[in-house]
Amino acid sequence: MHLFTASLGTETNTFSPIPTGAQLFADTSLVRGGAYGANPNLFALPMIEWRDRAWARGWQVTESLCTFAVPAGLTVQRIYEAFRDEILEDLDKAMPVDAVLLSLHGAMVADATESCETDLVERIRAMVGPNVPIGVELDLHCHLTNELVAASTAIVIFKEYPHIDVRERAAELFEILAAAMAGGAAPRMSVFDCRMLGLYPTPIEPMASLVRKIKGMEGRDGVLSISIAHGFPWGDVPQAGTRVLVVTDGNKADGPALARALGLELRRLRECIEAPWMPLEQALDKAMAMPEGPIVLADMADNAGGGAPSDSTFILRAMLQRSMGNAVLGCIWDPGAVALAFEVGEGARLRLRVGGKLGPISGDPLDLDATVTRVARQAWQDYLGARNDMGDCAAIRVEGANGGIDIVLNSKRTQTFTPSAFTAVGIDPAAKRYVVVKSMNHFRAGFEPIAKAILYVAAPGAIDFDYRRIPYRNVRRPIHPLDADAWKD
Repeated sequence: MHLFTASLGTETNTFSPIPTGAQLFADTSLVRGGAYGANPNLFALPMIEWRDRAWARGWQVTESLCTFAVPAGLTVQRIYEAFRDEILEDLDKAMPVDAVLLSLHGAMVADATESCETDLVERIRAMVGPNVPIGVELDLHCHLTNELVAASTAIVIFKEYPHIDVRERAAELFEILAAAMAGGAAPRMSVFDCRMLGLYPTPIEPMASLVRKIKGMEGRDGVLSISIAHGFPWGDVPQAGTRVLVVTDGNKADGPALARALGLELRRLRECIEAPWMPLEQALDKAMAMPEGPIVLADMADNAGGGAPSDSTFILRAMLQRSMGNAVLGCIWDPGAVALAFEVGEGARLRLRVGGKLGPISGDPLDLDATVTRVARQAWQDYLGARNDMGDCAAIRVEGANGGIDIVLNSKRTQTFTPSAFTAVGIDPAAKRYVVVKSMNHFRAGFEPIAKAILYVAAPGAIDFDYRRIPYRNVRRPIHPLDADAWKD
């Protein structure tokens, strides 16, 4: 058997001012021929899983491009096409192949391509013909198009948010395709459109119970896999929204009925599955009233993982005004401030302008009297065994009441995943009363073990959690919560 694998992805916030170009892919993850290194990117983990399982069966594996860009705005069309065509050229050289496995995101939008994943898979299908199985693994914040489903043999989507099950889902997809290749399964996919926009952390009830429920249904009564495509509300494309995907073995189960039943259950839970976010001042009031820390506050609106600049100053300014000391905040993307910190060195004091570089969505820059406490070249944080580069980093301290605030600045834009983002510059977040992370939910797996409380903060910024305020032009209507009659057929 000959298996062909590739990965190409990013999560596109169509409202972000930051273009996604070649350098962003190169800075995040760009490898060829399986050269993933000791600390691979998250989207390389499926490639490794598939290679290992294929080799264990004695199969031949051709590994094409594996690249991912930290989320930002629209992908430059010529860059997408160059990467796409590289994969297609590698496939053409590798032909004939017996199966194709792809690690994609599902919410990649280019200047002239609403669904890059659909475009890529349809072209691959045209090359390999109707009988070669194509398996696709997607992030749960995907836009699941009918065309992508039609061009694929089986699609498996991450079940967990934060994404702690990437390799597990890759293994699930591999076994489905392996069974199909051996004639032991005939995957059939059914999709139900919930006509909802939302963000649903899975460690929190009732989503936690729903994920356990669907896992328990798999492998029984002809059900091969069940996925919930949460969707990405900050991608203004027609196919945005939440969908349920059921993969059944031929006609052994009623896939459409099961997808519909689970989709209707999601609709009923809609008011209690969203992240429990609160406005900035309310969140800080609540944090200050708590008896002990660490209290982790998630700056959801400035999450680089959702395409935000990660340089906003709204929370930091409010904390300084309130004299909230014994605190750490990170990471603020500010290459210029990092360079100045390296210039003066550790222990030096300087007047430093921090953040607020990308316009109104970032707030005004702050002019701080700060001490440089640590600088680190090519720092990185660990996430599920994958290396996440932060670039050159600097820790600065603003003195004040109750111990002041430590601020982590980085030169490579990324969200804050784990405490290692702080320990990389000598700061122990477990020793702080307040820990502010620029992340939406991926921080949870790493910070929950040290947190006395976790607060989701909807500060001002690039990511608005009141979907009714977002200036959508292309999302297919009606849809909840934008329309009162979202489910009127």
